[in-house]
Amino acid sequence: MPIQRVASKWKKTIILKHRESLRPYIPDTRKYSLEHLKEMLELYGTVYVKPDLGTYGIGVMSAEYWTDELDPSLIRQYKLRYGIESELFPTLEELHASISAKIGQKLNLIQQGIDMLTYRRRKFDLRALVQLTPRRTWETTGFIGRLAAPQKIITNHHGGGSIMTIEDLLGPYLTPKEFASLYKEMKNVGVHTAATLARKYRNLKEIGLDIAIDQGFKIWILEVNTLPALFPFKTLRNKDIYKKIRRYAVAYGRLKA
Repeated sequence: MPIQRVASKWKKTIILKHRESLRPYIPDTRKYSLEHLKEMLELYGTVYVKPDLGTYGIGVMSAEYWTDELDPSLIRQYKLRYGIESELFPTLEELHASISAKIGQKLNLIQQGIDMLTYRRRKFDLRALVQLTPRRTWETTGFIGRLAAPQKIITNHHGGGSIMTIEDLLGPYLTPKEFASLYKEMKNVGVHTAATLARKYRNLKEIGLDIAIDQGFKIWILEVNTLPALFPFKTLRNKDIYKKIRRYAVAYGRLKA
């Protein structure tokens, strides 16, 4: 039986929000509209707009309030960023018109912006790989860090991001004891996320969990990918991690023995 893939970010978000233990990890996420753009900018200051169906970070934009640091007395404007480009708009309606022109009639989501930790002034997030084991249980088998390219808002490898270990990215912020605690929490979140989705999608065998860590060291689930790339985990210094990943992937039919 083929491995199940779920493309819609919205469908996955709705399922996860119904799991009480996971709800605190889900950023405020809604269907894009002018009303939601206005409300969420007022609440969070920065929001992300992303296609419901899409991969590799293609089409992701951020919108935020913008004030000229050299002259704070100037009227507040709105800044839209996409790729390495940015535009300024004097009104919310003009910002919305630009976003609408870019997304057309396709469903897009608007998500709460997270004040993420940075590495050398560049944003990063973490990818957790969660797999079905040969014993039919879920296990978080590996983590990689993804560092955004300069001036980019996405961390994805296809968008120019770099792969790093989570130890290198989080090490400057956490003591070994704090790191161990956060690591355990992330592994548990991965398992609970996969198990929750698998109740709805019975043939799910693996997920990639995109995790952000904010300035208060809170974990946020940015997105769940049901066709996660395995090759980045080959780069980890601990080669036993990829050996296990590959063994599990062979067991459930993703890879050939």
